[in-house]
Amino acid sequence: MSTRLEVQSAIEQLPKGEIRDLSKWLQEYLDEEWDLQIESDFGAGKLDRLIAKAESDIANNNVRNLDEVLDNL
Repeated sequence: MSTRLEVQSAIEQLPKGEIRDLSKWLQEYLDEEWDLQIESDFGAGKLDRLIAKAESDIANNNVRNLDEVLDNL
């Protein structure tokens, strides 16, 4: 299997339980990839500006309660 369509076709032939197991594994895989990317970006300084802004906002009490933010969505 070398293409997405081949993989998709193979998945469609799996029993439902195996599809659920595969889905769980895939989500865990994607979560791990995301974590690795964040760690890489952090190590490379790509998040420094955002962290500095958040720290500045906290220091200046320029923040809102998360519940307040979510209630206004």
